[in-house]
Amino acid sequence: MQIILLDKVVNLGALGDVIKVKDGYARNFLIPQGRARRATQSAIADFEGRRAELEKVAAVKLSEAQALGEKLAAAAVKLTQKAGVDGRLFGSVTNNDVAEALIKQGFAVTKGQIRLPNGLIKNAGDYTVNVHLHTDVTVEVPVSVLGETA
Repeated sequence: MQIILLDKVVNLGALGDVIKVKDGYARNFLIPQGRARRATQSAIADFEGRRAELEKVAAVKLSEAQALGEKLAAAAVKLTQKAGVDGRLFGSVTNNDVAEALIKQGFAVTKGQIRLPNGLIKNAGDYTVNVHLHTDVTVEVPVSVLGETA
């Protein structure tokens, strides 16, 4: 299916690119999220008329993400979980746990923006977690997991 991108999409293209993707990816993901439209003649003409407005909105989103990223770079997360004597956690620390801790600190993030590079955290210690705020803005946040013995 030929689509025109209304936003920058990782590994696909930038705003205004006309590309061909699989039908299901366009119908089920890109179009419902407002990141693309079918590339018909009328849609391309409509896009060219709105290009300046869409570029302005994209620039505002990017600047907001960069501002939040600068604040997040100075943040640190400390989590306490029950652990055994060897430091292994009973359970694990997930992206949801990190997101909740950041929300308590006053940052507007979602669990989908938190990326755990090595999977779930299952041991006490210090880790680095990536927060993906925008396609161009990723911030590393240090996470300290403290083991609490029963």
